[in-house]
Amino acid sequence: MNIILLGPPGAGKGTQARRLVEDRNMIQLSTGDMLREARTSGTEMGRLVADVMDRGELVTDDIVIGLIEEKMSGDHRGGFIFDGFPRTLAQADALGRLLERHGSALDAVIEMQVDDTALVERITARSTCADCGEVYNDITKPQPADGKCAKCGGSNFKRRADDNAESLKQRLMEYYKKTSPLIGYYYAKGNLKTIDGLGEMDAVAKEIAAALG
Repeated sequence: MNIILLGPPGAGKGTQARRLVEDRNMIQLSTGDMLREARTSGTEMGRLVADVMDRGELVTDDIVIGLIEEKMSGDHRGGFIFDGFPRTLAQADALGRLLERHGSALDAVIEMQVDDTALVERITARSTCADCGEVYNDITKPQPADGKCAKCGGSNFKRRADDNAESLKQRLMEYYKKTSPLIGYYYAKGNLKTIDGLGEMDAVAKEIAAALG
């Protein structure tokens, strides 16, 4: 099964992707993670990524597609979760062609709908375990009182520098301009499934599981 998690920054895509990896043995393909990994890999593609990023330029769609294709070259029966890609209609077309070349297809696009005001409140209260990536929230899921991550026992927590109201509003604007057209695109293709992305994490996971069948 191949799926896309679609939604604005802070909707919980990364959290739900990790759960799908654990529950369904899927492979999470996070654009950001792949670029960071490639940059230090020493491969030909990695050197190309490093050169582009060191010049302060944006990595092209062709490079990202190349990285995804490298990850898809093995035998991964659980399928893939595309996280952070596609972001534009052109990228969606490119991903469709890539899947077709591999004799595969997109099974579902999960749109995690959110209310902007509630999302800003959620994200400005967010922190993450630097060791395992577990997400906490000052309101809904505070850090454990003993100062240790409930998942891995680490004690190094961090907040993203751009997890503030002003930065988030700018990121939301960028999402609505470039990425939200994908909602109509995948609806027309019959792939789109919409869930409430602001629910409690377990409830959201159950909605996603029901949508995927």
